[in-house]
Amino acid sequence: MERKEWKTWLGRFGVAGFMFFLAKGLVWIAVFMGAFKACT
Repeated sequence: MERKEWKTWLGRFGVAGFMFFLAKGLVWIAVFMGAFKACT
């Protein structure tokens, strides 16, 4: 592969990884907020 192709793939994985962890974090925040509301 050429160098430009590697950069394209790394960029795609970087964006996909960021979106995955962002969604995962938002889900955990929602879970903890729901548990906090259930306790009060």
